[in-house]
Amino acid sequence: MDFPKDLKYTKDHEWVKIEGDTATIGITEFAQRELGDIVYVEVETVGETIETGEVFGTVEAVKTVSDLFMPLNGEITEFNEELEGSPELVNDSPYKDGWMIKVKFEGALPDDLLSAEAYAELVGE
Repeated sequence: MDFPKDLKYTKDHEWVKIEGDTATIGITEFAQRELGDIVYVEVETVGETIETGEVFGTVEAVKTVSDLFMPLNGEITEFNEELEGSPELVNDSPYKDGWMIKVKFEGALPDDLLSAEAYAELVGE
């Protein structure tokens, strides 16, 4: 499995890419494999400020629905609208085309974000 080294990861299987004061967030390759074929991504929190650990949306696969947890404090500024018509992008390209939200984050990054190496160890890779 692929865990890009320029990203940070959560124990809930989200990834975070930091660029200035903007964070791009999605789910990891491990998460999408565990969920199976993604059929719908719902994020109705654009424009809202969400705290670390709170639910910002859901991802629906053929057999299950899973909550998406905010990895840092911030305002959700954008949802990847490509996912509305092509949710399978999360399966096909979880770190590029399958990103889910962009966030203007506030404050310091949480201490519990994991490196690629630590995340790989967490999921047994």
